[in-house]
Amino acid sequence: MDHYGLWINGKTWHTDKHLTVIDKTSGAPWVTISQGGPQEVDAAVTAACQAYAGNPLTATQRYDILMQAAGLIRLRQQDLALTMAYEAGKPLRDALAEVDRAADTFTWAAEEAKRIHGEMVPLEATPGSEHRLAFTIRVPVGVVCAITPFNFPINMVAHKIAPALAAGNAVVLKPASYTPIVAAKLCAILTEAGLPPGWLNLVVGPGDSVGSALLADTRIGFYTFTGSVSVGETLKRTIGLRRCTLELGSNSAVIVHEDADVANAATQCALKGFAYAGQVCLSVQRILVHRAIADEFTTKLVRVAQNLRIGDPKDRETDIGPMISEGEARRAESWIQEAVAAGASLLTGGLRHGTFLTPAVLADVTSHMSVVCQETFAPIVAVQVYETLDEAFHYANDSEYGLQAGIFTRSLSVAMAAARNLQVGGVMVNDTSFYRAGQMPYGGVKRSGMGREGPRYAIEEMTELRLIVLNPQS
Repeated sequence: MDHYGLWINGKTWHTDKHLTVIDKTSGAPWVTISQGGPQEVDAAVTAACQAYAGNPLTATQRYDILMQAAGLIRLRQQDLALTMAYEAGKPLRDALAEVDRAADTFTWAAEEAKRIHGEMVPLEATPGSEHRLAFTIRVPVGVVCAITPFNFPINMVAHKIAPALAAGNAVVLKPASYTPIVAAKLCAILTEAGLPPGWLNLVVGPGDSVGSALLADTRIGFYTFTGSVSVGETLKRTIGLRRCTLELGSNSAVIVHEDADVANAATQCALKGFAYAGQVCLSVQRILVHRAIADEFTTKLVRVAQNLRIGDPKDRETDIGPMISEGEARRAESWIQEAVAAGASLLTGGLRHGTFLTPAVLADVTSHMSVVCQETFAPIVAVQVYETLDEAFHYANDSEYGLQAGIFTRSLSVAMAAARNLQVGGVMVNDTSFYRAGQMPYGGVKRSGMGREGPRYAIEEMTELRLIVLNPQS
């Protein structure tokens, strides 16, 4: 098997402990990578601090490096996508698209590196300050810790490290142990693009050693984390007054109103509910359908779900590959069984074969079922019927999460009502909750997290606002 090292201070770093990365389709060992611990965390943070303090990069340098990286990512699209097909079980077609998006994310971040600015403050409006001149500038926080999940192993890393570098920060990256290889390859790409040693460091290892050491190191000024609510809450409690962006859980709702294009809504809900086996924060999970069109919609939804192709993610024709582990597949299967035992109707799917779970459509669900009130992170959608728009908004908001929501309607007034009443970070009109573009502000409310991603908005999070007041000599 191939072996990869950690990446610290511009060099490959090997340790005595190795982590075996599994081919998520076959379950067989695929490659190994060195596993770090507190000693490697200390070395990585030290390298980041030294790089930030001793070798600051100008905006032009940061732009050039990030643009070079974007070009290299596009050049190596096939290799990076195939890596994700192995270690993440992501269908190759989706993996290729994700690599494209990662390159775009680096491009957006590069452009934003040249646009970081402050503003004038009108002190002359304050009596006694008529002769003072005030303005703000944005300065880097210093060292950023990026902790990323398995489901978007290159683009989620890009959304964290590219804005951090664009803002002038050094980075310590901890990718998910399920999917560390594409992150290691990205570190090599950035080095080839001209990023000096220490500006990006990679440490792989479990949360109870590597994660805990990262949270305890007070030299880190900012944390950007995507993952579970429980880990996010632990992170926030541990870091105290230091700042962070948290992108946590969701059980996204999509409303299909009585005036919607039913065929289009059903197709989109199926495609975006089952993409990457439902293992996406923005996946369609709860579908709220007006009673007048419920039968037609559900019939079309089931038909699309049954026509999706399940198989080897390395096959370009595959729509749905395996889940990240058999344990997660078993958990999702048990949630389906619990819902059916409590009165839900399983209209299609829900059959498990190892790590594969066929796309499941559930109807007659209630709000207390796990498939409705929790985050399934699996190829499962639950259909609920509503009578009035206020009832639909109530169902959608009856959640501890609030990442994004979608609504299908031909009515501008209905769309505006959704915009004002849905308690989420983003409302997608005539689209599903799944929609995301790299440059948009992305994040949620309630237990879905805090702060916003998207290069421009992430840079604002990862910089400090500093006020300068000039008082001319008398």
